[in-house]
Amino acid sequence: MRLKYLLLFIMLVFSFFVTVAQQHIKIDSIYSNITTTTESADTTPKLIVEEIIITGNKRTKDYIILREMQLKVGDSIRPSRIRHKLTESRNLIYNTDLFSIVELTTIFKSGSTIAIQVHLVEKWYIYPTPEFRLADRNFNDWWKTNNANLDRVTYGIKFSHYNLSGRDDELNIYLLNGYSRNFSISYYSPYTNKNLTERFSLRAGFSQNREIGYKTSYYNKALAYKNKFLDKTSFFIGGAYKFRSGFYKTHSISIQYNYTKVNDTIISATYNPNYFNSDQSNVSYLDLGYNFKYVKTDNINYPLRGKIYEIGFSKKGLGLSGGINMLSLGGSYKKYYKLPRRFYSSIQLLSNIKLPFRQAYINQGAMGYGNFYLSGLEYYIIDGVANAIAKLNTSKKIIDYKIPLPFKSKAFPYLPICIFTKAFIHTGYAYNLPEFDTRLNNRLLVTYGLGIDVLTLYDFNFNLEYSFNQLGEKGLFLHFRGSL
Repeated sequence: MRLKYLLLFIMLVFSFFVTVAQQHIKIDSIYSNITTTTESADTTPKLIVEEIIITGNKRTKDYIILREMQLKVGDSIRPSRIRHKLTESRNLIYNTDLFSIVELTTIFKSGSTIAIQVHLVEKWYIYPTPEFRLADRNFNDWWKTNNANLDRVTYGIKFSHYNLSGRDDELNIYLLNGYSRNFSISYYSPYTNKNLTERFSLRAGFSQNREIGYKTSYYNKALAYKNKFLDKTSFFIGGAYKFRSGFYKTHSISIQYNYTKVNDTIISATYNPNYFNSDQSNVSYLDLGYNFKYVKTDNINYPLRGKIYEIGFSKKGLGLSGGINMLSLGGSYKKYYKLPRRFYSSIQLLSNIKLPFRQAYINQGAMGYGNFYLSGLEYYIIDGVANAIAKLNTSKKIIDYKIPLPFKSKAFPYLPICIFTKAFIHTGYAYNLPEFDTRLNNRLLVTYGLGIDVLTLYDFNFNLEYSFNQLGEKGLFLHFRGSL
């Protein structure tokens, strides 16, 4: 019966998804017709783009910026369309995450020709910084459940260069120690072909942990096996090939080899024999994946207008059942609306399913990890093999101010502060097999609340939310996000 309700809920979510998508196709089609009709009726002579002038990019190559421009030298365009094309180009350049300021203006050179001025302020690209990571799933869990215990911090050095050769390539190196050990390196290449549409990435890492979350309790709390020794060892190496089909569509194909070994005690009957879904204390497997993503927003890190949708699948292990063998299918749709009087609204739909339903414990994680969570339930883990979330948010911009700095800096000409108040309601469902049932599995979950978002330099945003859940609990929760 619970599976029936789950399938009904997923059908409703995806029905809404399809309905929204169909409506947007209709709207886009109507808009296209209107645009065509307007342009055909517009007898204003077209203007020719004679020159594109780029300033402020001391490291980034010109062609990386020109790749994102919807207007090229030699293009002809009617005056009524210039503003739209410049806005689209500005958003595309900004969403590369290479610049803190992007401004596009038009310079009329004659009665029939124009130049486009692109003014940029580059971000800092090199970050050799101290790194602190929490052993817990999020800040709220560390702060309340573990009393902000500093012994549960992993610390070390992070070196990142987000524009290594000036061609939008990225290098990250982590050397961490403390509550756990983590050594990893990743490199994202520049676009390698003539059309600047293809790139690849490579990454490898090694980690050891002294705490292993071996099971989820009936009350949706993580049960942890703790030892003074580093009893969990993991290693991975992999790569990905990514290509863009147009300005907004990105495809990614990935392959990764994984190896994990835990203390034999973990897979015993006393703890969790289903941890790896086998009687072995170590596993190795390939992870193959494909992902398609469409991004058309004003700000990829904190969107106010536009839409993002993606769909993907991954296959862990080469078998069909037993051990680490999982086919995961997932997708999301996020739409952001600008409303009158500085109000904004958004709807987010996320869902995934893992087959077969009998999965190893390490593959059952669902709500409570990363961005797949319901506000107000941050202290809980909700496992599942079929999951869906719907979020509705409404916000109002109350402060938008640029604070002058007492020192001169080309990278930080001012400190931007933008504050939003918001109200939200979130709902979700996580299905798991009856033998793994908990009090929050296999039931419709609803949370709601009020909050404040603070957006500042480099799109770093601080979220303060006062949330309520259906368990009768309420509380203040903090979230931090940033572009770097």
